[in-house]
Amino acid sequence: MFVPVKSKSGKKLMPTKPNKAGMLIKKGLATPYWSNGIFCIRLNYEPETDYTQEIAIGVDPGSKKEGFTVKSESHTYLNVEADAHNKVGKKVEKRRELRRGRRSRKCGNRKNRTNRLTNKDRIPAGTRARWDWKLRILDWLSKLYPITHICVEDIKARTIERAKKWNTSFSPLEVGKQWFYTEIKTRWQLVTLQGWETKEIRDRLGLKKSSKKLSETFDAHCVDSWCLAYHTVGGDSIPENRDIFCISPIPIRRRTLHREQPKKGGIRSRYGGTVLANGLVKNTLVKHAKYGLTRLSGINAKGLFSIYNLAGKRLTTGANRNSFRVLTRLNFNYRNGHSSQR
Repeated sequence: MFVPVKSKSGKKLMPTKPNKAGMLIKKGLATPYWSNGIFCIRLNYEPETDYTQEIAIGVDPGSKKEGFTVKSESHTYLNVEADAHNKVGKKVEKRRELRRGRRSRKCGNRKNRTNRLTNKDRIPAGTRARWDWKLRILDWLSKLYPITHICVEDIKARTIERAKKWNTSFSPLEVGKQWFYTEIKTRWQLVTLQGWETKEIRDRLGLKKSSKKLSETFDAHCVDSWCLAYHTVGGDSIPENRDIFCISPIPIRRRTLHREQPKKGGIRSRYGGTVLANGLVKNTLVKHAKYGLTRLSGINAKGLFSIYNLAGKRLTTGANRNSFRVLTRLNFNYRNGHSSQR
């Protein structure tokens, strides 16, 4: 994996190899730092030349998993397999049910407001979250590499004449896709390919796609994103880097005022919050004395913290404040996938 490089002024430069990055750090010419699991360096001086090549990101959208590949003509810098952002629509529906339940109970609450979104152009919450997740990943990668092009595999919803229910179900797909394309055009150059065109590129290069769509391997989704990036910037016809970096959205509970089920006596206790204690916030990356790199999730009545690993598995609910050191906020969960060098 190549190491992203920034100049002293913050300008993104071409990535370098790990051994050269280590040499610059050892000589005091660069400062190391981490960006959501990616090791980077920042130069302590301004280079004489800031020449950069064209770097493209290939985007392979999917319903459960998605692939992203950062590539130039010379090298493949990073392959990312991301879990798709879903279940937002069900959460919005549940929030609406809980809100209506609070309105019907005899308890103090503010007067109901009229629907302020009536007759306004907007994207459904689930659709916006799904496509905004892709845009967040692109913005994160653009902070590491000097990105110039974005190549997306264009997906289309087939409409059926006089099938209102079918067409209505797939209309958010087209709305979200067009919003996504509009946002990309304001930042980078957009290139789109149809699915059959991606397959032709893959077959011409002798690459095979795995039928196991949920597997965390290069052949599952990143092979298509690599073909999209290869179509944009060219280069060697054989992927030199098949290692993948897996990320997933952090499950955040927003605006859940009370627990769904009341306790004895009909009392509904308040449910958590973003701020925990002493300025600590949920989803903060910490280094625990026993478990290593973990993230904060919650705090109980005794002042003890819940600690989760980066894959989302709970490790303990009784972590003391003196047992971990705060590092930085996390934008998503990350983990290493399986490499398949050939």
